[in-house]
Amino acid sequence: MMKKNEKTFRIAVMPGDGIGPEVMAPCLRLLDRVVGEAGGFSLDYEEMEAGAGLYQRSGSALPAETLERAGAADAILLGAMGLPGIYYPDGLEIAPQVDIREHFALFAGVRPLKTYLGMPVPLADPRAQNLDAVLIRESTEGFFAGRGQGRIEDDRTATETMTITRAASERLFDFAFELARKRKAAGHPGRVTCVDKANIFGTFAFFRKIFDERAERFPDVEADHCYVDAAAMRLVTQPWRFDVIVTENLFGDILSDLAAGLMGGMGMAPSADIGAERAVFQPCHGTAPDIAGQGKANPTAMFLSAAMMLEWLGEQQDVEACRSAGARLRGAVEGAFASGALTPFEFGGQDGTEAITARVMAALDGALERAAAGR
Repeated sequence: MMKKNEKTFRIAVMPGDGIGPEVMAPCLRLLDRVVGEAGGFSLDYEEMEAGAGLYQRSGSALPAETLERAGAADAILLGAMGLPGIYYPDGLEIAPQVDIREHFALFAGVRPLKTYLGMPVPLADPRAQNLDAVLIRESTEGFFAGRGQGRIEDDRTATETMTITRAASERLFDFAFELARKRKAAGHPGRVTCVDKANIFGTFAFFRKIFDERAERFPDVEADHCYVDAAAMRLVTQPWRFDVIVTENLFGDILSDLAAGLMGGMGMAPSADIGAERAVFQPCHGTAPDIAGQGKANPTAMFLSAAMMLEWLGEQQDVEACRSAGARLRGAVEGAFASGALTPFEFGGQDGTEAITARVMAALDGALERAAAGR
């Protein structure tokens, strides 16, 4: 029951396809628990259908009415969308999540690169167990701006167009520098690395020029550059050297998956797509139809995406209880993995959706801490 003067956030919930509904359901249970304990605010969910399954049944993957209702919400929480064998007539994938980004101008794709003790990370270096960086992907232009507009001539030549604009780049870089400033206040290096290919392409030279101009507005934040090929190598060999990475849409798409690999896999990787007023929160993984319905899906990325949502809502609306609830949910995930007792199926273990959920719930309840204290 809502208490007097309690802030209520409306959340558009889109479970999507494949394992999307399987990771969304336990996520909402965890949200209810952490929000109920926090007090001071509440979440009002409105479930909305979108995705390849809906397209197959109705001919529309993202109805206009759904977009309108989602736009009236305070945040959008999304599972995963798309299924193999279901495509638009032009052969492109069903990707309503991209349509949502474009419709609401969600320009900053925020992909945390964060690892915790006990998580199954691939790098042997001890520093890889404590990575804490953020990749920010421009999500409205670059090569994606020409999506669906490419040309194929005489079955001989295919052409796509990259678009980089000053307005989109400035808002992206300001977002990155503001984030680095906040991270610096919390003890991080406070450095933004622009990843581009400015030595070869004029579009990226323009991208870097704007980055340098905006950097002058943030003299308290360090700024540097890295070509995308070198950045890929450094992410594999020395990922701890990075703090905030900012890059173009396609490069960000590729590097964010590399970052997910450093975290152990896509099932561990959360994300947010943030605009001036709206934001979508979703795991980086796909719909994984090969394991759908088997209870094997790793819900960790979904849980961490929900934590990002709570923290963003708290910042946007200045509700400290909401920010704290996000941190508490994130801490519960960290606590669930800390002992190394969890090994999801994707890493060769036997822990599926319910086992991981139960352990995160136990961490929220303090059961793991009490058990550790009693040993």
